[in-house]
Amino acid sequence: MIRFVLRLAASAAATLLVCGLAHGQEIDPDILKAQAGTYLIAPDDGRTGCRMTLETYMAIGGYSLSGQDSCAKPLPALAEAAAWNFDGNGGVILIDPTRKVLARFVENEGSPMKTKDGVPLLLVAAPAGIDHLPTFRGLAGTWTMQRPDGERLCGVTLKGNAEADGNAPLSLSGDCAANVARLKLAVWHIEGFGLTLMGHDGSSLAFDMRADGNFDKSKEEGGKPLSLVRQ
Repeated sequence: MIRFVLRLAASAAATLLVCGLAHGQEIDPDILKAQAGTYLIAPDDGRTGCRMTLETYMAIGGYSLSGQDSCAKPLPALAEAAAWNFDGNGGVILIDPTRKVLARFVENEGSPMKTKDGVPLLLVAAPAGIDHLPTFRGLAGTWTMQRPDGERLCGVTLKGNAEADGNAPLSLSGDCAANVARLKLAVWHIEGFGLTLMGHDGSSLAFDMRADGNFDKSKEEGGKPLSLVRQ
């Protein structure tokens, strides 16, 4: 399942970073490789973002990156990024040629890294072709829960009004298959590119977004493949 937490190479790596193995000091190659990769940088309000690749080659102030030109229109300040580095506290920074910090992404346990200033920007691994984060309002509507061969199991209506607990209500059609109906799903939640349907008794079904905007059941759920397809 894509859970979109930045790939800091386990707790030992984070401990090393907090202890100071960041600015101006050599980083363990395994930690560096674990962090490197292509990410979507996007506002958490669903507006368009851009993709940037964190590389492992040395650069002024840190390590090289590419793709920043794609930020020129959606996030112009980040188009000036020339390097990235660890910030010494488990986070990641993007810096310009003068080493000015353009964005500081901090750890957000259980969720993607994000900035704290202004409209939060998330740094997430995203499916190819996706340029923005899903939102409650954007996903609200009617969906069909079905097997890959098209067999319909249930109709699901997602409401777009998230409550204080970060969940929004949902309703199921009256003709759901028994194995779905018994879950008594009642609310839904977004985490990065993951969507989770939950019941008040602790039952849940987790899905990951596809490039076409629909969702497939997360592999960690086990069992038969299942999809959520927008109607």
